[in-house]
Amino acid sequence: AVAMSQALAQRLDAFTRITASDETVIAKLSRVTRVVPPRRDVIREGEEPNFVHLIVDGWACRYKTLPDGRRQIVAFLVPGDVCDLNVYILKQMDHGIAAITRLCVADIGRDDMDVLAANHPRIAQALWRESLVNQAIQREWTVSLGQRTAYERIAHLLVELYVRLRTVGLVQNESCDFPLTQTDLAAATGLTAVHVNRTLQELRKARLV
Repeated sequence: AVAMSQALAQRLDAFTRITASDETVIAKLSRVTRVVPPRRDVIREGEEPNFVHLIVDGWACRYKTLPDGRRQIVAFLVPGDVCDLNVYILKQMDHGIAAITRLCVADIGRDDMDVLAANHPRIAQALWRESLVNQAIQREWTVSLGQRTAYERIAHLLVELYVRLRTVGLVQNESCDFPLTQTDLAAATGLTAVHVNRTLQELRKARLV
């Protein structure tokens, strides 16, 4: 509960001032926290969603898979991220969520979310603003896939993740953990792993990473 409270409170504090009483409410949001091994699904496409998932620790991704097995990563998820705030209104998932590293995830029930929205407007407002930011990030991903060069795609993604990690206190001395493989980056940016490798080398030569 403490870890969950800290992760989510830090995230929401970027949008609305979170008080000590708000943190207490957040800590009580979920009584179910589980660990998902690396490269395993939190929930699969087609499954019935019953919870909102909160990333407490570790990295995850949101992805779509085509019938022939090709996979597109459509978002990366880091500690403090709430996965699909209203996902439980769907009859079945239209995408999957998978762990990249060892993942600690809290499952927040529908009733808890409804009570939160009704009785704690400050937290509800922060969650709403957080969802707007996520939509803005998704638009940038669309622009990257449609218009940005490989160099721009990788650079933009690195900056995005750095800023998001800094928001939840996971940046120290201008550096952060980065567990993504070149294959992960390729699946997120629409490039081949070879192209990602070449682009990262260019960024290193320019002393940007």
